[in-house]
Amino acid sequence: MLTSQVLLSAGDMPDLAPAIYRQRLVIEGICPQAITDQAIRLYLSDLSDICSMRRLIEPVTHRSAKFGWAGWVHWEESGAHFYAWEKPLFFFSVDIYTCKNFNPQKALAFTSVFFETDRVVGKEF
Repeated sequence: MLTSQVLLSAGDMPDLAPAIYRQRLVIEGICPQAITDQAIRLYLSDLSDICSMRRLIEPVTHRSAKFGWAGWVHWEESGAHFYAWEKPLFFFSVDIYTCKNFNPQKALAFTSVFFETDRVVGKEF
């Protein structure tokens, strides 16, 4: 029998695989200018080094006419997704998911400096 449930808080979610290490970090920020394809690729490449992850492919990007840029990098230890908006404001969101420990403060500080953010926040779960 299939059992499923939707939980509203990550704190309420049981760990179904405690033997598998997982670390997640979401970083969001407001920046002073539009983020380009080239900037996303460079950011994801440099983020790989900042987090000590081994890239399996070079970062890839795609632009949606409706929602803006998205990018992704595949790491041996999992990967990171990047999303950038231009409207209603210059905003980005990064999802980092790994099976290896990394320093979230270092990733947050790097992201803030890289995009010259007006404001940046991060949440680890």
